[in-house]
Amino acid sequence: MKDNHSILTEEAESIPESSRVKYFDIVLERGSGALLYDVEGREYIDFLSSASSANVGHCHPKVVKAIQEQAERLIHFTPAYYANEMTASLLTKLAQLAPGNFSKKVALGTSGSDANDAIIKFSRAYTGRPYIISFTGAYHGSTYGSLSLSSVSLNMSRKIGPLLPNIIKLPYPDTHLRMENETDDQFIDRMWQMFTLPFETWLPVEEVAAIIIEPIQGDGGIIAAPKDYLKRLYDFTRKHGIIFAVDEINQGLGRSGKMWSVEHFNIEPDLISVGKSLASGLPLSALIGRTEIMDSLAAPAHVFTTAGNPICAAAAHATLEVIEEEKLVKRSEQLGKQSFEFFQTMKEKYDFIGDTRMYGLDGGIDIVDSNGSPDIDGTTKIIYKLFQLGVIMISLRGNILRFQPPLVITEAQLNKGFKQIEIAFEAYKNNELTLPEHSEKIGW
Repeated sequence: MKDNHSILTEEAESIPESSRVKYFDIVLERGSGALLYDVEGREYIDFLSSASSANVGHCHPKVVKAIQEQAERLIHFTPAYYANEMTASLLTKLAQLAPGNFSKKVALGTSGSDANDAIIKFSRAYTGRPYIISFTGAYHGSTYGSLSLSSVSLNMSRKIGPLLPNIIKLPYPDTHLRMENETDDQFIDRMWQMFTLPFETWLPVEEVAAIIIEPIQGDGGIIAAPKDYLKRLYDFTRKHGIIFAVDEINQGLGRSGKMWSVEHFNIEPDLISVGKSLASGLPLSALIGRTEIMDSLAAPAHVFTTAGNPICAAAAHATLEVIEEEKLVKRSEQLGKQSFEFFQTMKEKYDFIGDTRMYGLDGGIDIVDSNGSPDIDGTTKIIYKLFQLGVIMISLRGNILRFQPPLVITEAQLNKGFKQIEIAFEAYKNNELTLPEHSEKIGW
């Protein structure tokens, strides 16, 4: 019987370093709900949801059944040439689910990356303009287009330039950038001045095709933009004929306590990119947008052989039904409040916990040193201890705990995980934790 170490040793001969963000040595064998099991039979509570691609949990029976039944009928024939009922009906369902009281159409892909590539394509086609604006701290994907939009890791641009031209990155209104004694209004005004400066100096606003933003940044640290800032941004796009696009790949489908994170802001985007949990982690993505924008390109400008695969479409139907039938959006909101209370209690108890942000079952918890600065080594020690205790949790930006359990997690599982977190926090307070091997390579 193979163990974690032997499998990873064998894999290391073939997997390139660029293909995995390093954390800890584990080989997963199976999962059920919010629980995972490695090849040695060890159980873990999942506080990551496969990077928010398992919102309805692992191997949900309804999703498994849908996959099995569709596999017996038709595994694949490319929707690029001919329709199948399963995929066709999914287009209608997604158009109905997306925010915005206007006519919509849907283009399918295989990953969130190509959905964000599609935002670039359709925005330029519809407006006839070249520039796309994205924000610092964004993670939009790993294809050349989506990678060009991103700015969460230097390794996403190091050695592989030139990236896509005419992509402008402006500062995200990250509350970590707030100055001491700065009010909310002062912070928003300062961030807005930074946003508008290019338009006053070198960037013609009439040449901007689209602005793409994560209303709540995921890999940037689980950080929501201030509502007043996002309202200004949206109004700016309305005034200047710019497409307003939101990336819901990480934060959509109930993750934030709303079906879509943009619903926290009462804004109706022109385009919305979806992926990850859409088909419970199977390779499926979607760009949903205003009909007139989505009709601005002709085939084959955005077709893929396997996009809209009927098995993936069946999994997506089942996933969406589970979210609705099990009221997972409401559950995310309710359990998110309990989770916020837990981490607030921890913040009061431990002075190494800084800002704590929670939007549904979607949290970022800052770990800081005695000066209030990011404590990367401390964060790594904590997530390593959690791994040893049987809890899967990773870090973002070096010092932010990423808390994103499946929305189906039971309260008993959630509370058990919280107890393990408190054990790890207490051990860190008492200086009982050590760094794992090669800690300098861990995380983003």
